[in-house]
Amino acid sequence: MTALPDPHYQPEFYHALVVKRALSWVVDLVITLALVLVVLALTVFLGVFILPILWFAVSVAYRWVMLSRYAATAGMMLAGITLRHLDGRAPEPATCLFHAAIFSASMGFVLPQIASVALMLVTPYRQGLNDVILGTTMINRWLED
Repeated sequence: MTALPDPHYQPEFYHALVVKRALSWVVDLVITLALVLVVLALTVFLGVFILPILWFAVSVAYRWVMLSRYAATAGMMLAGITLRHLDGRAPEPATCLFHAAIFSASMGFVLPQIASVALMLVTPYRQGLNDVILGTTMINRWLED
């Protein structure tokens, strides 16, 4: 098991993470929107009556599959970041599911988002709220990934 790089001695692994997380959020939002539109079309637009539930389900499913398989969503891959436990391990599927569910649920409320951004700015590992809860963080990808 590889230990996560220390942010004080190897800050390059945590450089510009807040900006990269914002970029990945935008990319993943566009992908999630496209997936929701596909699901709406497949339901002959009856899904519009449960749109918030549908959006939540699609968001969790997309993030869970991507994080479980690649430890990153498409937006995270584009931004060059990956999800890791604080001890350096790649996340297992259960952690990915909780990460996706907490993230997707918190997107519906302002205070968790403010808390998450504030935590990213002040924690040494640049952790968001869901990362603090689960003991995970995003890092810039290692070259061997």
